[in-house]
Amino acid sequence: MKITDLLKENAIKLHGAYENKDELLRNAVKLMADSGNISDEEAYLKAVLAREEESTTGVGGGIAIPHGRSAGVKEAGLAAIVLDKAIDYQALDNNPVDIVFLIAAPEDKGNIHLEILSKLAMMLMDASFVTKLKNAKSPREFMEIIDKAEEDKNSEVKEEVVSDKLILAVTACPTGIAHTYMAAEALEKAAVKKGYRIKVETRGSGGAKNVLTNDEIREAEGIIVAADTKVPMERFNGKQVIECQVSKGISQPETLIDEIVNHRGSIYAANNVEEKETVSLSVGHQLYKHLMNGVSHMLPFVVGGGILIALAFLVDGLCFDINELDAAARGNFGTLTPLSNLLKGQIGGVAFGFMLPVLAGFIAMSIADRPGLAVGFVGGAIAANGTSGFLGALAAGFIAGYLVELIKKISDKLVPNSLDGIKPVLIYPLLGILSTALVMIFLIEPVVGGLNSALNSALSSLSGANVVLLGLLVAGMMAIDMGGPFNKAAYVFGVASIAAGNYNIMAAVMIGGMVPPCAIALATILFKDKFTESERKSGPTNFIMGLSFITEGAIPFAAADPLHVIPSCVAGSAIAGGLSMFFNCTLMAPHGGIFVFPVVGNPIFYIISLVAGTIAGAILLGLLKKKAA
Repeated sequence: MKITDLLKENAIKLHGAYENKDELLRNAVKLMADSGNISDEEAYLKAVLAREEESTTGVGGGIAIPHGRSAGVKEAGLAAIVLDKAIDYQALDNNPVDIVFLIAAPEDKGNIHLEILSKLAMMLMDASFVTKLKNAKSPREFMEIIDKAEEDKNSEVKEEVVSDKLILAVTACPTGIAHTYMAAEALEKAAVKKGYRIKVETRGSGGAKNVLTNDEIREAEGIIVAADTKVPMERFNGKQVIECQVSKGISQPETLIDEIVNHRGSIYAANNVEEKETVSLSVGHQLYKHLMNGVSHMLPFVVGGGILIALAFLVDGLCFDINELDAAARGNFGTLTPLSNLLKGQIGGVAFGFMLPVLAGFIAMSIADRPGLAVGFVGGAIAANGTSGFLGALAAGFIAGYLVELIKKISDKLVPNSLDGIKPVLIYPLLGILSTALVMIFLIEPVVGGLNSALNSALSSLSGANVVLLGLLVAGMMAIDMGGPFNKAAYVFGVASIAAGNYNIMAAVMIGGMVPPCAIALATILFKDKFTESERKSGPTNFIMGLSFITEGAIPFAAADPLHVIPSCVAGSAIAGGLSMFFNCTLMAPHGGIFVFPVVGNPIFYIISLVAGTIAGAILLGLLKKKAA
C-alpha cells in the first residue's frame, strides 16, 4: 500500500484561505468527509479537536498533522490543504502553518495504514519535499510528488557510520500516529549525521515496533525516551537515560544525541533503594509543579481584588470618622459609600472570592488535565464557603486532581470505547464533583471545624492570663495559614473580644494579619536574589494589602515556599502582636488596617509594633530562603 492509496484528489485543496485554526480544522474534516472516508463527521471532528486539546499537532516548519481515531471513520484516509496565507496554529516552534495533512484512523484493530501514515510523517521532515508540495499546481501533481518521494525513500541508503557507539531511543505520543514516527525519523537522521549507530523503538497505535533487545540495551551508550505516554522503563536499569517530551525528539534531536554521547543523562534505577529515592524526588517535583500551577492562576485575583478592597477602605476612611460610627457601621466599613461598596462589595470582593476556587481548580487541572478543572473549582468553593479556608483549598485541589485521575483509569476499563465522547462531559465531572464534595464535606470540613472550636476554647482560657503571651499567640496564628482555620479562629476571637469591650486583643489580631504581606514586600526589596523576577514585581503590592489588613496577599509566596515563608511570617506577626499587647494598644474596629488607625489606642506604639514585626519577618525570611534559581 502506498501513501497515495489513502489520499484522493478530491481530498486535496490547494490555495486554501482560512482565518484561524478552528476554521481550518473544520474545513479539513469536511474535505475528508467529502472524500467518502467518514461516516459520522461530527464524531470524527470531536476526536480531532480532542487530540488538539492534548497538545498541538503543529509539528513545526509550517506543517501540521492533525489526526483522530473514531468510530465515525469508515476507512483510513488522508486529506491535505495548502494555504495561500499561513495562520497561527500554536505550533511547537510557534511559527504559522501553511500546509496541513489530516489523518483519519478507524477504531478497528487493523494497523497497516499506520505504517503508511508514519512514512508520510517522516517524509515531511524533508524541507525540499514540503516545498515541492506547496508549489504543486494541481492535486494530481501534488500526488505525483508524494509518489516520487516515497519511491526515493524506499530506495534510500543511509550514510555509513563512523563510530561503534550505539544509541537507543523510544518514541511515543498519546495517539501514536504522527509524532511518534516523526521523532523517530528525526533522531535517526541526527545520529547518522553524527556518525553513530542508532535504533529507535516506536510505540504507536499499532503497538511497539522495532523493540529494543536486552543485548542492545547492554551495549548502548544510553537511551533517549522521547514520550508523552508511559513507557516500560525497568529494562533500562543501570543505564544512562534522558527522558523528554516527544516534541523535543522532533525539534532537538541533535541536542539529545550530544547529551547521551557526553553522558549528561541520569542513571536509571529500578527495583532498589536508588529507584525509591529517584521516584521520591520526581513525586516532589510533580507536587510542586501542580501547586505552582494553582498559585500562578490565583495571583491575579489576589492582587486585583485585594487592591480594589484597599481602595474601598481608603474611600470610607476619607468620608467618615470611625469614632462616630456605631458597631454595625464599623462592621461594614469599606462599603459605607456607593463608591466603596462598588469597589469592595461588587468588584473587589467578587474577584477576591475566586481566589480559593481558582487555586484548587488549577491544581486539579495540572494533575488531571481539563477534566480536573471544574471538580477542583467546586472543592475550592466548598473550602471558601466553609471553615477550612486556604489549607482546605489546597487539599481540595490535590484531592480533586487525583480522584479524577482514578475515575479516568476506572472508566477506561469499564466504559466501552464507543462512549469515549461522553467521558469528559458527563462521567468525569459528575463522579469527580460528587466524590470530591463528599470528601470535603464529610472529612476535611469537620476536621477543620473541630480544630477551630478547640482553638477558640483554648484562646478563651488564656484571655485572663499573660496578655503578652496572648498577643504573641493570636498574632502568630493569623500568619499560620493566612485565611484558614487558625487565622479564622484568631480573628473570630478578636471580634468577640470587641463585643465584650476588650479592644487590645483585636489590635493584636489585626497587626498579626498585617505583618505577613508587609514582611514579604520588604523582603523582595532587601533580598532581591532570593525571589524570582515575577515575585519581585508583585512583591511591593503586598504593602498595600498588608496595610489594608489583607493577609491573603502573602498566600502566593507562602504556597510557593511554605517551609521558609510561613515560619518567618509567624515570627514577625508574633513579635508585632506581643509588642502591641505590651504597649496596651487597642482597636475598636474589626477590619480596615491602616484606614482605621484613627480608632487605635496608642497609635504611635502600634505603628512601632507593626514596623518591628515587619522588619523581623523580612530579615528572617531573607536569612532562611535560598537564592532563586
